Amino acid sequence: MRVIFGHGRRASALIVMTAAVLALTGCGEREARQRFQSTDITGVDWGRDFDLTDHTGRQRRLGDFRGKVTMLFFGFTHCPDMCPLTLAKMAQAVERLGDDSKQVQGLFVTLDPKRDTPELLARYAPSFYPTFLGLYASPERIAATAKEFKVFYALQPPDEHGFYTVDHQTAIFVFDSAGRLRLYMSGETTVSVIAHDLKALLAETRA
Repeated sequence: MRVIFGHGRRASALIVMTAAVLALTGCGEREARQRFQSTDITGVDWGRDFDLTDHTGRQRRLGDFRGKVTMLFFGFTHCPDMCPLTLAKMAQAVERLGDDSKQVQGLFVTLDPKRDTPELLARYAPSFYPTFLGLYASPERIAATAKEFKVFYALQPPDEHGFYTVDHQTAIFVFDSAGRLRLYMSGETTVSVIAHDLKALLAETRA
């Protein structure tokens, strides 16, 4: 699996998206930069909702997780490196919260619904943390959801055995307890930063 950072049009699109995200941390965002260690994207007009099915067969929208800080990550279960690494960091960050971990929800959206069946997602997502949910839908709805969150991905041609990988942007999108998209975390974000910013969002809930 190649994480998209430097290849042709997809890389150009990612650069534009990243520049737009980083621009939001410009003038007038000093307080936010102090409060959060990842990128504050509060107020963007995308990433507003999703309509997917979780690995238990329940239809899910963002509103189902109101009252919790929610982390949303796109990937695929056959990913050999960045997906399990990112999910593991998400899980470790939640574990660091102690009792507050009950107020955080992790979501894994498959970009490979052809292979990532509900049964496979039911084994995969909770293997990182018991409450994590795997989400899936038709290829068309997955594509629309990825577009809503400005996630770029591409299924690669299969090899002689039919195996293929999915090039994709590695990012965690974090919502506050009111269901507002607040933070963008790259695949390089550390466990400490994730945990810090989850605590900061939870503190807002109590304020």
